[in-house]
Amino acid sequence: MPVWAVILIQVLATAFTVALVQAGFWGLVVRPYLDRKVAELIQASQEIEPNVTRGVKRGVEETIKGFPESALDGTVKESTRQFLKFGSGLFENGLSSFLGSAADLERKAEAERRGQRPAD
Repeated sequence: MPVWAVILIQVLATAFTVALVQAGFWGLVVRPYLDRKVAELIQASQEIEPNVTRGVKRGVEETIKGFPESALDGTVKESTRQFLKFGSGLFENGLSSFLGSAADLERKAEAERRGQRPAD
C-alpha cells in the first residue's frame, strides 16, 4: 500500500473518531445540561413577572395611601396643567421649543465663530 494511502486512511479514521466523540459528548452531556438550564430559566422568568407586578402594585398603593388627600388635589391639578402647557407648546413649536428658532441657531453659530459665548 502506498504511503499516501496509509496517511489518508489515518487522517480519515482520526477525523471520523473525533467527530463521533464530539457528537456523543454533545448528545449525552451538553444537550441535556442545556435543556435543564433552559427549563430552569423559563420557570424562573415565569415566577418573576407576577412577583414584580404584585410588588409594584403594593408599592403604589402604599405610596398613594401615604399622601394626604389635600396634597393630591392641588399638586395633581397643577402638574397636569404644566404638562398640558408643555405638550401644547411642543405640538405648536415642534423641536424649536427645545432647540430654539432658526434665527436663534444662526446667532449662536455666529457668536461661536467670533469666539464669544452665545447668549441663551
